Amino acid sequence: MNKIIAKKRLSDDVYEITVEAPFIAASRKAGQFVIVQIDTDWGERIPLTIADADPADGTLTMVFQTVGASTHKLAVKERGGYIENILGPLGNPTHVEKFGHVVCVGGGIGVAPLYPIVQAMKAAGNRVSVIIGARTKELVIFEDRMKNHADELVIVTDDGSYGKKALVTGPLKEYCAAVPKPDMSVAIGPPVMMKFCEKTAAEYNVPILVSLNTIMIDGTGMCGGCRVTVGDETKFVCVDGPEFDGHKVDFDNMMLRMKAFKAREDEDHHRCHLELGLEKQG
Repeated sequence: MNKIIAKKRLSDDVYEITVEAPFIAASRKAGQFVIVQIDTDWGERIPLTIADADPADGTLTMVFQTVGASTHKLAVKERGGYIENILGPLGNPTHVEKFGHVVCVGGGIGVAPLYPIVQAMKAAGNRVSVIIGARTKELVIFEDRMKNHADELVIVTDDGSYGKKALVTGPLKEYCAAVPKPDMSVAIGPPVMMKFCEKTAAEYNVPILVSLNTIMIDGTGMCGGCRVTVGDETKFVCVDGPEFDGHKVDFDNMMLRMKAFKAREDEDHHRCHLELGLEKQG
């Protein structure tokens, strides 16, 4: 049982939750994730990325979006409550070294799992530039936390309500076109965002890591739902990743597969909101 220490609603569908998990907090590394079981031994097991951890306090922080039944159930749990099981850390850690200049790009909720990578890259002695993208000002997350570690922070919104009115590829292109160009880049966010970040980095021959954590399902490699083509090989995100060389990922094939159950997912998302009353919470 993992006690909930803090809970915060970051936007309409996005929540931050901090729990007691001392062993995971002490051993996790940037880029890794956990398997969460909300209620009983028969509850669904879902993978969630680690947004932060405090080894001294023995706490683990996760940020998640309510997209299915289990994340909706997690969203209505409150401080002082418990999560049945948390297993981890899982997945391969981010490859961190002193590259030189690293540009880290986060879109939407992808900013949360990007945060530990920014911390690790900075701790390794890199100059770290961070780009945060969101649809509107209300959906920008982790701004203050990123400021504590980034050498430069650029915020863009689709509607121009905060920061620059642009897509994340705009400032990424500016960084890549500079002399000298970045030594490494990292992108986490919606698949279409990562696809165009890869295209931008490729134009200037800048290496890029992408995290495909959003397509994981059971987190064990057994269901095959996170199968992707990387180079000429078939990989499973939860056991071979979640991060890969972005220049080798077949994004078009991945996004085509993700659309297979989109209509059913949207239907379940709406039903869960109605059943749990999340649309009424402040």
